[in-house]
Amino acid sequence: MLEFLRFQKDEEQAWDLFVPKTNNGTIFHLRSFLNYHPESRFKDHSVMVRKKGSLFSLLPAAEQVLKGKKTLVSHPGATVGSFTLPENLSIADSFSLVKKLIEYAKNEKFQCIRISLPPNLYQRRLSNYMEYSFFKFGFVYAKREVTSILFLEETIEKTEMKFRPSHLRAVRKAIDKNIVVKQSKNIEAFYAILKNNLEIRHGVSPTHSLEELVNLFNLFPDKIRLFAAFYDELMIAGVVTFQINQRVLLAFYISHDERYSDLRAVNILFYNIFEWAIKLKFEVFDFGIFTVNGKPNMGLGRFKENFGASGIFRDTIELNLDC
Repeated sequence: MLEFLRFQKDEEQAWDLFVPKTNNGTIFHLRSFLNYHPESRFKDHSVMVRKKGSLFSLLPAAEQVLKGKKTLVSHPGATVGSFTLPENLSIADSFSLVKKLIEYAKNEKFQCIRISLPPNLYQRRLSNYMEYSFFKFGFVYAKREVTSILFLEETIEKTEMKFRPSHLRAVRKAIDKNIVVKQSKNIEAFYAILKNNLEIRHGVSPTHSLEELVNLFNLFPDKIRLFAAFYDELMIAGVVTFQINQRVLLAFYISHDERYSDLRAVNILFYNIFEWAIKLKFEVFDFGIFTVNGKPNMGLGRFKENFGASGIFRDTIELNLDC
């Protein structure tokens, strides 16, 4: 029998100690990550699930009104969410989790449930039990995005064999132009590049404010890193990576100074990041999505494919409880 209990603040330590023990726990499941948001930004409604008195699963969640309906959503302050799961999850427990979630949501007077699923490859032990269970209980796709995944080989030499010739030439060009790649603490310089690039290309601002991004770096100095490319000591490009778990590294922000595009700094940045990640035994590099509300950016998708990446789904599902 599974018991759903609303998360209380005095359980933060137990929550964060539990996440790394699960099959699919990520940095986005941690309370220490979710708490960087001001308390007033989201109405937290996270859930702890117990089985026979022991902690079994966690669901970072919040209350929102979507399309006029009170909705239990995967925590909006995280890129992905859904339940953390045990490595030996059974089909019976999968069904019980979804059934009890629906019962809990109805008891709390929610009219809809909306869950952001992490890519399957974020799991240590692959399983589709939860997706199967969600759909057997009537969940449907609300949104399907595509993220680009590269499987890292045991050496950079074997990994670069997946590159298309144009990308290898771009890496060599950057080397010839004396582009230097190193980890940097100069978040302000990168943020200026990022903000300007997003405004020029898309007319939008970064997901995080500068203050929030600096705060995240301070909270997770070993999990969030800035890799930057320099030309004559000037930062001209950068990639902010999030360590999802021990297997997966995610490129959360990628940006460059348009004035130096011909130096191919982003290409050599990724080459160096792959080399670093392989040494630390990461197995999967997630470039992030190249779709927005399901619409593909073909140029961005092709750029990632040229490194040998392929696309997998990052899905959002929902269930209407009114019917």
